[in-house]
Amino acid sequence: MPREVEPSTNARAFLLQALREGLRLDRRDFDAFRAISLTFGDEYGVADVSLGKTRVLAKIFAEVVKSSEDRKFDGIFTISTELSPLASPAFEVGRQDQTEMLLSRILEKTIRRSGALDTESLCIIAGQKCFHIRADIHVLDHDGNLVDASCIALVAALLHFRRPDFEVHGEEVRVFDSRIREPVRLSMQHQPFCVSVGYYEGGTIMLLDSTLLEEQCREGEVVVSMNRFGEVCQMAKYGGAPVDGSGIINCTTKALEKVKMLDLFVKKKLEEDEKRRDAGGLMVELSAENDR
Repeated sequence: MPREVEPSTNARAFLLQALREGLRLDRRDFDAFRAISLTFGDEYGVADVSLGKTRVLAKIFAEVVKSSEDRKFDGIFTISTELSPLASPAFEVGRQDQTEMLLSRILEKTIRRSGALDTESLCIIAGQKCFHIRADIHVLDHDGNLVDASCIALVAALLHFRRPDFEVHGEEVRVFDSRIREPVRLSMQHQPFCVSVGYYEGGTIMLLDSTLLEEQCREGEVVVSMNRFGEVCQMAKYGGAPVDGSGIINCTTKALEKVKMLDLFVKKKLEEDEKRRDAGGLMVELSAENDR
């Protein structure tokens, strides 16, 4: 099974010595993120996020399926992750490694189990038909901090997506094409984001948005998922080095600042995309005047 190329002894020692002196190799502050880029596709529900050199693409699909027997009044929401050799030679097609398992688990807890998406709004006929919303996460480039980048892409894609409208006549369901009726936004109850904190030197040094080299040299990691209201959706710790209570509080405090920043960033990009799609506005579209 292929693995990431381990950093050399000199590279590891140089990185740790720089951190002890209060420096990062890319000159960022310890609590600073890399440059974030978010673009939307021509179709609704496609979000492309770049976090430094890490790049993740999220795509949302919707289809009408039979309702689950144990949840008759809810729709179905699933998240699928794919780490292909395109992102890193350490990833194999069709084989789920530990990185992909942890990524899937954290996204499930952060988005699906926290109730971020209102699944009751996906129900069409109780116990018979509902919408199945499927989110596909594709990692295109891997340079560290896949969890944060994937969560940003997933939340942005869900907010950007529009499901088709429908009508119910008795037990007959008619789903309208987007050219006939305006598609409907998904009902999001809150927008949680993940913030990963890597720690070194027994927890005395903590970094946000670690690069791949920094991840390979860290002693452990704390992943905090919360929304802009400060509600913690999940918290996970990986690695053997202990972190005391004050360290955890420090992690959540920094995470809240970044979550508020990410929430405003995603909303701003959504507004820009909406203006781009509605160039000229509705009155221009309804106007009888045209260029001759």
